[in-house]
Amino acid sequence: MFNKETEYALRSMVYIQAQNLKGRKPGVDEIARATEAPRHFTAKILHRLVRGGFLLSAKGKGGGFHIDQEKPSVNIYDVVTAVEGQKIFSGCVFGLKNCSNESPCPLHNRYKSIRESLGELLSNETILSLAQKYQAYQ
Repeated sequence: MFNKETEYALRSMVYIQAQNLKGRKPGVDEIARATEAPRHFTAKILHRLVRGGFLLSAKGKGGGFHIDQEKPSVNIYDVVTAVEGQKIFSGCVFGLKNCSNESPCPLHNRYKSIRESLGELLSNETILSLAQKYQAYQ
């Protein structure tokens, strides 16, 4: 459903949060292994998430990636839109430029409710809630 970059970003954020809950700050190599993602691509994604304010990073001994505990938990919707943009929540299922309520594609009305449900689901789940579920699953 999401592009690979978004999948890796979400997996990475959830893994980082789960490790942070244990008092750890994982590094790029560990995150890439744990999320089954290529190291170079993982590093690129993590730095993008740092620039976007979703993650913090520290270099050196005791360094690694962590989520700012002073901020409320980030919802999944915000991470998805930061990586993919709004198109997944507003674009045409066929990729048509002129698809709208006034000029709908054949699936517009049915797909519109799916997009809205997806947006609601992702807005109501957070990185923290998924990390807690991930830990319970482990």
